[in-house]
Amino acid sequence: MIDGSTPFEATDAALLDPQYRAALVDLFGVLAYGELGAFERLAADAAMAPRITDKAALAGMATAEYRHFLALRDRLTDLGVDPEQAMEPFRRPIDEFHAHTKPADWLEGLVKAYVGDGIALDFYREISAYVDPASRELVISTCEDLGQSAFVVDRVRSAIDADPRVAGRLALWGRRLVGEALSQAQRVAAERDALSTLLVGGTDRPGVDLAEIGRMLARLTENHSRRMQELGLAA
Repeated sequence: MIDGSTPFEATDAALLDPQYRAALVDLFGVLAYGELGAFERLAADAAMAPRITDKAALAGMATAEYRHFLALRDRLTDLGVDPEQAMEPFRRPIDEFHAHTKPADWLEGLVKAYVGDGIALDFYREISAYVDPASRELVISTCEDLGQSAFVVDRVRSAIDADPRVAGRLALWGRRLVGEALSQAQRVAAERDALSTLLVGGTDRPGVDLAEIGRMLARLTENHSRRMQELGLAA
C-alpha cells in the first residue's frame, strides 16, 4: 500500500528468517540493477537531448539514480551478500526488456523513463509495505521522483503542441512499454520464488489476500492512466 498505511510492521528480528532475508536480497538486487540501468539510459538520453539545458537536467537525474544504486549496493553488502551476485539473476530479464523497448528518439526515451519505469517503481512501492521499516525507507527513497515527472511532462506536451501528430505515435509507444514491463515482471516473479514470499507471507508475517491483490493492480493501472493523461496521451 502506498498511502502511508502498512499491513505489516516487520522488525529487525525478521532478518533472522532466511526466507525473508533472501526476499530482501532479491528486492534490493533487482532495484540495484534497475537503478544502474536507469543511470546508463538517462546518460544516453542526455546525449540525444536537443538543448544544453535538457542535457544538464538529464545528467542531474542520472547522477541521482547512481546515488540510489550506491545506497542499494551498500545495503546488500550490509546483509552479507555480494552485490554483483545479488543483481546477476535480474540482468538477463531487465536487459531483454530494454533491448525490446529501445527508444527510437529523444521523445520515446522520455516516455519510457516516465511510463515504463513508473509502473515498475509503483510495484516496488507496493511491495515495500511488507518489509521492515529500514528496508521500506530505502525502497521508498529509491523510488522517489527526482524531478523527472515535471521535466518529462513539459517536454512531451511541448512536442505535441508543436506537432500534434506526435501524440499518436507516443501513445502507442506508452502502451507497448506497459505490456513489456508487465511481461518482464511476470518472468522475474516466475523465476524468483523468494520475492513472492513478501506478498504470500510466512508463519509470522501475514500475506496478501486476493482482494488486496486486486486493489493493488487497480492502483497500478490507475497510476499508469494518470501518467498517460499528464503527458497528453490517450491511455
